[in-house]
Amino acid sequence: MEYLDFELPIKELEDQLSKCKLIGEESDVDVTKTCEQIETKLVSTRKDIFKNLTAWQRVQLSRHPSRPYTLDFIRALTKGTFMELHGDRTVKDDKAMVGGLGKIGDQSYMFIGQQKGYNTKTRQYRNFGMSNPEGYRKALRLMKMAEKFEVPVITLIDTPGAYPGLEAEERGQGEAIARNIYEMTKLKTPIITIIIGEGASGGAVGIGVGDRVFMLENTWYTVISPESCSSILWRSWEHKEDAAESLKLTAKDMSKLKLIDGIIKEPLGGAHTNREKTYKSVETAIKKAYAELSKLSVKKLVQQRMDKYADMGEYKS
Repeated sequence: MEYLDFELPIKELEDQLSKCKLIGEESDVDVTKTCEQIETKLVSTRKDIFKNLTAWQRVQLSRHPSRPYTLDFIRALTKGTFMELHGDRTVKDDKAMVGGLGKIGDQSYMFIGQQKGYNTKTRQYRNFGMSNPEGYRKALRLMKMAEKFEVPVITLIDTPGAYPGLEAEERGQGEAIARNIYEMTKLKTPIITIIIGEGASGGAVGIGVGDRVFMLENTWYTVISPESCSSILWRSWEHKEDAAESLKLTAKDMSKLKLIDGIIKEPLGGAHTNREKTYKSVETAIKKAYAELSKLSVKKLVQQRMDKYADMGEYKS
C-alpha cells in the first residue's frame, strides 16, 4: 500500500504492529499486550490525522494511486450489466471519456465519466483523464440517447481538466464544453453528478450540470488546480497549499457555498481503504436522489435545474 507524506506516522505504527505480530508467531514471547497497545495507538493516530485534514491533503487523497476510478465505480454499481458505448460519430472514440448503459437494481442508467489510468501505459492510453472535444461530444451523444429513451443520467467526475493541446483547441474544445453545459441545463431526463476524485475547471463542468451534485468527502471541485493557481499568482508551484486553501475547493467548502447538494462520506483513510463501503455509499446516494427526481414532471425537472444554477453566486443588479 502506498502512503502519502502526512500518512507516514500511520505507516510507522503499522510496520511496528507487523513486526510485533511476527515476533509473537516466531517465538515463545507473549507480545499480545504490546500489540494491543500499538493497535490502540494506531486507531487514535489515524483518527487524529483524518479529522484535521487540510485542503491540500484532501487534494492529495483525491489523487491517491489506489483510489477507485470511474470504471471501478461503474462495474461495482452495475454488477456486470454495464455495456460501454463508443465514439462521437464525428472524429473518434476518446478513451479519456467513458460511457454506456448499466443497471443499479432494476433501474437502467446512462453512465458517463472521465477515466484515468492505473500505470504509465494505461495513463497514456486514457490521456490522464483529460478529454478532447470528441470526448465531450461523445458524452453529449449518450445524454441525448438517454433523453430519447427516458433513461436517467449519472456522471462521474475525475479529471485534472480538459486536454489543453493545440489540436484540441483546433477541434473546438471550448465550444464542445459550452455546448454540453447548454444542453445539460435543458436535458429532459434526471441527471445525477458525483465528483469521485479531481474536479478541475471546464473539464469537470462539461459533464457536471446535474439536478443533484454530490462530492465524495476527499475530493475537490474548482476552476483551476492548486498548482496552476500557484503558478499564476506566485510564479511557482511552492504555494500550492496556500492556493488550495484560498480556492475553497473541498466538499465542505462547496457545500457551505451551496454549490453542491451533498457530501458522500468516505471510510476513514479515504475511499481506497474500503472500496466496497465507498461503492455502497455512492449507490445509496444515487438511489435516494433518483427516487426524488423521478417524481417530478419533465417540465418541473428542467425548470428546477435551471433555477438551481441561476440562483448560484452573489451579485448586485
